[in-house]
Amino acid sequence: MTRKKYIEDLLKNVNAEDGDKILVETKTLKKEGVLMPHHQFSNEDIITIKLDNGYNVGLAVDNETKITLLEKHKVVEKNSKTIPFDKNKPTVSIIGTGGTIACYVDYRTGAVHPATNAEELAFSVPEIFDICNVKAYVAFQMFSENLEVNHWKTLANEVAKELNNGAQGVVIPHGTDTLGYTAAALSFMLKNLSGPVVLVGAQRSSDRPSSDAAQNLISAVTVAAKSDIGEIVVVMHGETSDKYNTIHRGVKVRKFHTSRRDAFKSVNEPPLGKIADGEIKIFEKYKKKTPGKVVVDDEMNEDVAMIYSYPGLKTEDISDKKGIILIGTGLGHVPEKVFTKIEKLIKKGTSIVMTSQCIFGRINMNVYSTGRDLIKIGIIPGEDMLPETAFVKLMWVLAHTNNNKEVSKLMLTNIAGEISDRSKNIDFL
Repeated sequence: MTRKKYIEDLLKNVNAEDGDKILVETKTLKKEGVLMPHHQFSNEDIITIKLDNGYNVGLAVDNETKITLLEKHKVVEKNSKTIPFDKNKPTVSIIGTGGTIACYVDYRTGAVHPATNAEELAFSVPEIFDICNVKAYVAFQMFSENLEVNHWKTLANEVAKELNNGAQGVVIPHGTDTLGYTAAALSFMLKNLSGPVVLVGAQRSSDRPSSDAAQNLISAVTVAAKSDIGEIVVVMHGETSDKYNTIHRGVKVRKFHTSRRDAFKSVNEPPLGKIADGEIKIFEKYKKKTPGKVVVDDEMNEDVAMIYSYPGLKTEDISDKKGIILIGTGLGHVPEKVFTKIEKLIKKGTSIVMTSQCIFGRINMNVYSTGRDLIKIGIIPGEDMLPETAFVKLMWVLAHTNNNKEVSKLMLTNIAGEISDRSKNIDFL
């Protein structure tokens, strides 16, 4: 959404551009600050300025608003930077995908921009050069909700290439909304990891005083450079303050809050460890990195759907797909009126896996008669897998076999740590 023409005319009349300091006077207030670029989600009658305290404010502008140019911004030539190299430090590859984490602040306007090249990505948090050598590039730049299976495949192959070319570890800055899906996908696609693969995000952008971007990236790079983990992990804030970051297994992590810095939690098992003051502490068993070549197995069958059960679920709501993840209630239940449709689909060759809306806990379809009926029909119990992990896993499994019995066997096999041996008592609140 662009600004209204009369606002553009007001700015043009006083020769005010993004980055200039202006005074805005309305009937009720006077505010001065740096004129910010217009955001596509801002209303067309709003201009945004950055105050001296660093905060942005949006001001409603009408035809009677007065705008005064106070100071023109200084034009600063953008010099290319050279990423430093120290032969005594390990090398970590950073593969940018987009999201809040992969942005930097334009200190002329205070606006946040996505890093579009290796230098911008690496220098967004220059403290990482104290930890390791950095090889950085941007694979793609997009909101994480727009990522698809082909993007997961691209990442899997790029990760393998970097590790096989000698990187100590790989860090993937990623949007937080679908970070868990990508972490799960890479967990099934990559075998024989010779170093840590760390996904990291940020809940708050770099221009905010409460941003978690820098600490999260520094902690992720620390894990990639200094740990012997041979798994896909996620590193994010462990609490709302800056005391430590938490290391989560990629198939066991979920975003629980829209905006809190500690939004990510491990489900049905404790986190693998934490990072505080540059020190890594591992508390749980994990797969260690192994020598040899990293192998990519990225075959995926995309004919899979996730269906959330609700009171009144209709038979027509259950898709005719090769695979279905049912997100059932409680221990693994759906309305009885859809049983016939489920049975027909299974007889036709559809593999259907039951998970729970409860998130924490384990599927147990032997407690109630309806659950036992679903087992007889051929539903595969999803154990304690997260629905999104089961979704990704079923796509991977169906790409490797069409045999329903073999599908069931593989879905019930712990391949990447997605199924816990037993349910653990953890603080899930």
